[in-house]
Amino acid sequence: MSISERLDKMDYGPAPEDASDALAWLVDQGDRFGHFIDGAFTAPTDGFQSRNPANGNVLANLSQATQSDVDSAVSAARKAQGKWAKLGGAGRARYLYAIARLVQKHARLFAVLETLDNGKPIRESRDIDIPLVHRHFYYHAGMAQLMDDELPDREPLGVCGQIIPWNFPLLMLSWKIAPALAMGNTVVLKPAEYTSLTALLFADICRQAGLPKGVVNIVTGDGAVGEMIVNSDVDKIAFTGSTEVGRKIREATAGSGKALTLELGGKSPYIVFDDADLDSAIEGLVDAIWFNQGQVCCAGSRLLVQESVSERFYTKLRARMDGLRIGDPLDKCIDVGAIVDPVQLEQITRMVSANTEGHMHQAKCAIPEGGCFYPPTLITGLSPSATLMQEEIFGPVLCATTFRTPAEAVQLANNTRYGLAATVWTENVNLALDIAPQLVAGVVWVNATNLFDAAAPFGGVRESGFGREGGWEGLSAYTKPKAKRKALAQIEPFTGNDAGSDPIDRTAKLYIGGKQARPDGGYSQGVYTKQGAKLGDVSLANRKDIRNAVEAAQAAKSWSKTTGHLRAQILYYLAENLSARTDEFAKRIDAMTGKRTGKSEVEQSLNTLFTYAAWADKWDGYARGVPIKGIALAMNEPVGVIGALCRDETPLLGLVQTMGASMAMGNRCVLVASEPYPLAATDFIQVLETSDVPAGVVNILTGNHTDLAPHLAAHNDMDAIWSFSSSPVSKVIEAKSTGNLKRTWVNNAQSNTPAPRDFLSAASETKTIWVPYGE
Repeated sequence: MSISERLDKMDYGPAPEDASDALAWLVDQGDRFGHFIDGAFTAPTDGFQSRNPANGNVLANLSQATQSDVDSAVSAARKAQGKWAKLGGAGRARYLYAIARLVQKHARLFAVLETLDNGKPIRESRDIDIPLVHRHFYYHAGMAQLMDDELPDREPLGVCGQIIPWNFPLLMLSWKIAPALAMGNTVVLKPAEYTSLTALLFADICRQAGLPKGVVNIVTGDGAVGEMIVNSDVDKIAFTGSTEVGRKIREATAGSGKALTLELGGKSPYIVFDDADLDSAIEGLVDAIWFNQGQVCCAGSRLLVQESVSERFYTKLRARMDGLRIGDPLDKCIDVGAIVDPVQLEQITRMVSANTEGHMHQAKCAIPEGGCFYPPTLITGLSPSATLMQEEIFGPVLCATTFRTPAEAVQLANNTRYGLAATVWTENVNLALDIAPQLVAGVVWVNATNLFDAAAPFGGVRESGFGREGGWEGLSAYTKPKAKRKALAQIEPFTGNDAGSDPIDRTAKLYIGGKQARPDGGYSQGVYTKQGAKLGDVSLANRKDIRNAVEAAQAAKSWSKTTGHLRAQILYYLAENLSARTDEFAKRIDAMTGKRTGKSEVEQSLNTLFTYAAWADKWDGYARGVPIKGIALAMNEPVGVIGALCRDETPLLGLVQTMGASMAMGNRCVLVASEPYPLAATDFIQVLETSDVPAGVVNILTGNHTDLAPHLAAHNDMDAIWSFSSSPVSKVIEAKSTGNLKRTWVNNAQSNTPAPRDFLSAASETKTIWVPYGE
């Protein structure tokens, strides 16, 4: 072929990466691996094979962990944890820094091994995954160095069980291990069955760094091994994977006291407005959906294009798709590599074949024979309810529809049970910053996509899970307050005799939607002093009353859009009106509890209202220092509707704490009053009625905590459940919350006194908005 012919054709020639060093490393290990436990590799046992998905070649034989292996790993981690924590942040920082340096030194070995094992293009492993891995260890080395000064009231959780997926094997490992170690925890990690090799190479790096034995333990195997870790004696479970498995883990850990973070599935919208730079949006879309063959939890798999430019955009997109190169992942000129395993390939093929809607276009590129390859696919004209628009495909398949107005774009984007990420393309900065806060997603990229950094929180809402990885938010998930807890005894109400009661009816009603309401069930019960004198009756709420209260809270969504200043003014007003009735509330509390603490509790309640009023316009987000030309804004948003079982022992303060934090952050709440001492809450209804609190923002129920807890937790229009009750309801709340994977904050039958910052953190959700700038 002549030079002129080559210039006309402009084909990329092959540029294969040399895999000999990675293959030699496997040979040096005997192509057989045991587990990494207590600082050493165990003897290999028969288990399963790791294969190259591009050609089916066996790379290594891995061991299937047994219960004994998991127990040994947890025991080693437990033994090492105390010394590792006592080493101090500065001491731990040295080890994390050493790991970061070693990963950097062996970057090409890690990149090649990752591509061999996972099937992603070498350019992605080399230029994205591995740099982010050592970035996470460098960043968290700094966090460890700062911990003693910046987090003096926090301490490590203990032993963390970590389970990671196959799409970003080493990167997910760094997201989990780096913050855990920085805060003084030890770990037992299970990599995905398909992609364990870079985790084992990382174990070798830990030995080279001189990491103390037992600090990092890695066991390999299938999902049964993950189940063993979940049920083992660990203090936290961190899981990244499917929503289905996340639900099972939530159920399995319910009532155990184990901390839990879940980063689950997604069906992320990619919104293109008519004023967007269409060519740039298309290049971004290539990264959004065909990066890592679409096997990305936050892949922009739902394309929403403004109708006026949709045909032009689709035409350009199809042309760009036809220019994509699919083939050997080790070829540096390849855009799309191999699907991780035949099982996943079959799943993608089956889902696409079952679709009967729209028009499908598959890239006109050569598909290699053998191996697990699937062509980049675009399906346009789908209805919002189509299966492919709602269900996660986890493959290189883009589903598209159109919209006409920004409001419709938001409605379509939020029409999913997931809430992990979203992308907005527009040249109008006002439009971008108007749309981003409206999207129900933990991460929003503006005129960019798939940007990640250790300093920027990443995580989802709804059925995409809860918790954040990265930044200070990620660290908090690996720490706990230093305050010691004690077992919480259930407080029983006083009993008495109704004889001689005041003939005037004194039955306190429920407070729903800004009005006092009779209970649906028509039942009430007496409240008595310690001496048995009757103070009055309270209504007994049931699940229908919960339904009505949640509906009222959902109808008060405008509260979440109010300013912090306005919310502060109303909280101050509540405090003023409560202050005017100090003596009345103090006497009521003394009468109910049989103590002389009423005056002090009212004063604490007033101080609490003033505290949350003060925080209402100060619990700010901030810009994160990320290594791009742009900023990552970590913005605090309301959680939504919060249900809470209030503290029993302090009937007014317990109500005010939960209500104040909820209101300050813009949430609406359904509060179940102290079970033994409910009249302080029902008296407080009159304060609410005279303090300009909008209807539905605060709803108050009274009744049996054990009876109401499962219905409150199971309600799918509830976004979070808190429990400070003395009744043993933590397990049922966590178990019943799996329907929509709502956030939970429970006391596990232990006394605790959370600080205002703990309440504010629980009452807010971090949304990270990435905004690149410049030409």
